[in-house]
Amino acid sequence: WEIPEENLKPGTIQHTIGWPLDMKTYGGSFLYHMKPNFILIGMVVGLDYQNPYLSPYEEFQRFKHHPDVKKHLEGGECVAYGARVINEGGFQAIPKLTFPGGALIGCSAGFLNVPKIKGTHTAMKSGMVAADSVFEELTAEDAPEEIVEVSQYQTNMENSWVWEELKAVRNYAPSFKWGTLAGVAYSGLSGFVLRGKEPWTFSKHGKDRDCDATKKAAECKEIEYPKPDGVLSFDILTNLARSGTNHEGDQPAHLRIKPDLKDIPNEVSITEYAGPEQRFCPAKVYEYQPNAETNKMELVINAQNCVHCKCCSIKMPEEYIKWTVPEGGGGPAYEVM
Repeated sequence: WEIPEENLKPGTIQHTIGWPLDMKTYGGSFLYHMKPNFILIGMVVGLDYQNPYLSPYEEFQRFKHHPDVKKHLEGGECVAYGARVINEGGFQAIPKLTFPGGALIGCSAGFLNVPKIKGTHTAMKSGMVAADSVFEELTAEDAPEEIVEVSQYQTNMENSWVWEELKAVRNYAPSFKWGTLAGVAYSGLSGFVLRGKEPWTFSKHGKDRDCDATKKAAECKEIEYPKPDGVLSFDILTNLARSGTNHEGDQPAHLRIKPDLKDIPNEVSITEYAGPEQRFCPAKVYEYQPNAETNKMELVINAQNCVHCKCCSIKMPEEYIKWTVPEGGGGPAYEVM
């Protein structure tokens, strides 16, 4: 958001949890004042939420109307919009960091500090550690003629402050699987009493996928969201225009239904789960329209709207979408974000 310069309070940081989400849904928000006259505001919703009628986008629009939030935005103008999935599995989800010919660095490896909603510092440090590791490998006296895998990067990361920092907060996010109140209580205990030194490590939700957490529509209450006012809250397509998203009309679709799951959208997703992809997608890529002949609801994919958030490859029933790399240059054109 761009606001009048006199309303800016440099250094202001506001993090929240809970409202407008229910007590079973993990999530929160961030709001930062940034010179010369910008406010960066967003909402994070855990994709292991249960109600298929929940819309992270609509929850965010509703959130902006809270008195303690709208006071920051009043008199301003929304100038940019975007969305993406963050890999917040934490310490437990960090994979093997090296492979022949490459390494996982920064956000791709999942070095996000969840309670701080911050990963820039750890991402930068991992890049520095990777560079040092490669340099050491190349300049070693006994270096082989052909270096295939720099496995020392893994060891060096495990010996860095990044590993120590992420291990200390490893149980914050998983504790919220028992609800918001339990998560807040345990996070406080871990952060201020145990200080991350507890001898146990929680699992986020075992081997279950985020899509497996979605309940069937018949088990859940439909959520009615207020209409956007065009001042603080907006419909998706209005905000989508602010993302600068563009894909050439004749390029191959980068969102593809997996062949072995081709019946899931029309036979399972819309019939059993009320088509949650219509609500979790932040760009209105997925919608269901009645077939002109059978009048049965069928999936329509508007791939040109995609902001490359990759939510669909995670939350779709049975993960029926395969997200592939689109044609070069396509996608959002973020400038301020």
